[in-house]
Amino acid sequence: MPAVTGSLRLGELFGGPAVMPAHPGIAASPLPVIVHIAAVIPYAVLGAFQFSARLRRRRPGWHRAAGRLLVALGLAVAASGLWMTLAYPRQPGTGPLLFAFRLLAGSGMAAGLVLGVVAIRRGDVPSHRAWMTRAYALALGAGTQVLTGAVAATFPGGVPVHDLAMGAAWVINLAVAEAAIRRGRAGSGRRRRHPANAARTP
Repeated sequence: MPAVTGSLRLGELFGGPAVMPAHPGIAASPLPVIVHIAAVIPYAVLGAFQFSARLRRRRPGWHRAAGRLLVALGLAVAASGLWMTLAYPRQPGTGPLLFAFRLLAGSGMAAGLVLGVVAIRRGDVPSHRAWMTRAYALALGAGTQVLTGAVAATFPGGVPVHDLAMGAAWVINLAVAEAAIRRGRAGSGRRRRHPANAARTP
């Protein structure tokens, strides 16, 4: 969904038909959203392949090269997200809680990418994977917000409920990421305890 809506917004900005809700901030200063969309779409698509253990084993060079590109794209996503949060006027129907959530999500994503790079440079692969997984989960928050926002729309409460629903999307994504990290570490532990079985794994 973010890729589709982002592509539609880019089309508008470059002279296409106006199909997305009007946003005065974007109209007045389109650069932050252009950077954000142009970075987040390849980050989301290419980043998914970094989690393939088979691809990492068979093409380690590709994994490293793609990883360097993805760090640059991810930092652009985080920085442009913070830029939009700070520069654009608050949209109708949103409050200070969502503003704070956006600052936390953008800062957390940037921190995850930096810590992931630091971890791999010192040879700590499990920590590298964990931080990159968290950063990727935060980047995909907009996709989960489609679902949480739809649920929130069925409840009364106005702006606070909407803001909490948007924030819940990042929390849900991080919870799924932590579960995946724990499962991966548990699987690695079992393989270390049973080296004979690991040797027979294709």
